Amino acid sequence: QVQLVESGGGLVQAGGSLRLSCAASGRSFSTLTMGWFRQAPGKEREFVSAIVWNGDTTYYADSVKGRFTISRDNAKNTVVLQMNSLKPEDTAVYYCGAGQKWTYYSGNYNPHPREYDSWGQGTQVTVSS
Repeated sequence: QVQLVESGGGLVQAGGSLRLSCAASGRSFSTLTMGWFRQAPGKEREFVSAIVWNGDTTYYADSVKGRFTISRDNAKNTVVLQMNSLKPEDTAVYYCGAGQKWTYYSGNYNPHPREYDSWGQGTQVTVSS
């Protein structure tokens, strides 16, 4: 199990950028897929992006492809989500979660949140128009 703490959220105008970080504690971090999900008011939590244990493969929801970039540093136990060209519809609480060990997924990977655990407390992202 890992413990996760997200940071980096805030208020930004449409077209702006934010950089979210997820700090993990626990020795198994480097073996795990790490994912970002988001939840807007009145909506269910949805997949945003994921990165496999060694960082060589990444996955994105169609709604963020070309605008968001996920990366990880296993030496520092961190996962980063760089968000550019933000839109008002990106407004949500963003959560970091831990997935499976040593696993690759199909190109149309779109996991349900129940496939992840060890959620952090979330960080609020608000994009004004």
